[in-house]
Amino acid sequence: MSTTIKDLAQGPSISAVMIPDSGPAREATELVRDTESALLFKHSSRVYDFASLAGKRRELKFDSEPLFIAAMFDDMVLAPRYSSKSDRFEVDGANTARAFLRQHNIPQLEIDTVWTAIRLHTTPAIPRYMQPVVALLTNGVEMDVLGIACPEFSDADREAVIAACPRTEHFEEDIIPTFYDGIKHKPETTFGNMNADILADKDPKFQRMNFCSVIRGSQGKG
Repeated sequence: MSTTIKDLAQGPSISAVMIPDSGPAREATELVRDTESALLFKHSSRVYDFASLAGKRRELKFDSEPLFIAAMFDDMVLAPRYSSKSDRFEVDGANTARAFLRQHNIPQLEIDTVWTAIRLHTTPAIPRYMQPVVALLTNGVEMDVLGIACPEFSDADREAVIAACPRTEHFEEDIIPTFYDGIKHKPETTFGNMNADILADKDPKFQRMNFCSVIRGSQGKG
């Protein structure tokens, strides 16, 4: 049976949020829901809701389908099946979404947008200057995980999003080990990225690479 995020909604309606009802959107929802934990699926669902609300508030013109696909796939690679041995977590997610969209003959420009949005969603301060889908995905992630810009959302909208896709009782302490489990097998890929903070928090033996040390140890000196 086809499933969309609409099926999760049990609370008040979320103003100004349009859930895409296309074939790719329905299939992506089913795939992600069948692959991810409920924790991650509901997180991705809230990411889309918050991203959409941010776009409407800022009066941005954006296509809801690529934003929805990007939100669905942003953490898909925390499932071992979709995680590579050596690529960054964000690149794995972007590549997984790209492969999915190619199966549906989506225009390359739209595929590139989704790829970029996922690739940059853990890179602070840059996506805001890019096209709406890229900027809004990061807005949604930052709101749901970090609470950034929380006062910019109305109480009614925040409550409706949480009612539709509830958080676990201890979401903050649940999501951190979930992220850790998905990236701990390739710690070198967190260099220069906030994911290094997750490894440092959960693994007392983790040692960060230092950018200055890399420069000083470079063998490419003239």
